Amino acid sequence: PPASTDAARELIVAIDAGHGGRDPGAIGGGGTFEKTVTLKVSRKLADEINRHPGMRAVLIRDGDYFIPLGRRYQKAREAQADLFISVHADAAQNRRARGASVFVLSTRGASSEAARFLADRENNADLVGGVSLEDKDNNLAAVLLDLSQSATLRVSDEAANHVLDELRSVGKTHKPQVERANFWVLRSPDVPSMLVELGFITNADDERKLNDAHFRHRLAEVIARGVADHFGSHPPPGTWFAANPSRGSRQHVVARGETLGLIAARHGVSVKQIRSANDKRDDVVRVGERLRIPAAPE
Repeated sequence: PPASTDAARELIVAIDAGHGGRDPGAIGGGGTFEKTVTLKVSRKLADEINRHPGMRAVLIRDGDYFIPLGRRYQKAREAQADLFISVHADAAQNRRARGASVFVLSTRGASSEAARFLADRENNADLVGGVSLEDKDNNLAAVLLDLSQSATLRVSDEAANHVLDELRSVGKTHKPQVERANFWVLRSPDVPSMLVELGFITNADDERKLNDAHFRHRLAEVIARGVADHFGSHPPPGTWFAANPSRGSRQHVVARGETLGLIAARHGVSVKQIRSANDKRDDVVRVGERLRIPAAPE
């Protein structure tokens, strides 16, 4: 039976404002520090997450101080986070580069982290997905870690796609798809993680927008909506989203090159279901069109 709303477990979203303290991050042509922008957006994002029933935000950094990269995702694990979002602002030598991006860990980064995690196991007892690896033989420990990490990468990718969908409503994204990179801060083996680049601080127009409080608030709103869309699509058992499937509504913003068939496959529903939910008579979609996505079948 579905969990009652009162007894439902809160989903914890760890928000990591990039850089801080002695590490300013990138610096824009107008003198904007990345560490300042990331903290302002992270605080707004936490407010938006906390406004949504069933979710609670945990800020990894809530002031101008430095936290080592490895400690950031460890703090998320200690908070038993269901999702980790690292917030950054991009930089490039090409000053014309602009737009938001969303990254998840590349499989190469994941496999090297698995090796490190196993190597450290004897010296540092750790839990992976709630299972201690300390008393497991090497083969079993490797299998448990691989299973946990594969699921984590899959969920990271699903969540990142929902966030990227919503970011398109604010402006043109830097790339049309979720990107993959070996970011240290994304290497938690059992907490789904993504890194959001809010825009290019080295681009004059992006820097101006990132200094605008209204634009920062809008970024926070759409990222939070993407997170809610993700949990609405894949509600963990015992949560508010599982107890309220119709209220965990999702939307998809059509990107260039997408078809109704591709969108349906991504969300695990049929073309017919999407057409019905949106009163569409055919399969034609427009770039930028917002589609309601019905709940995926159990």
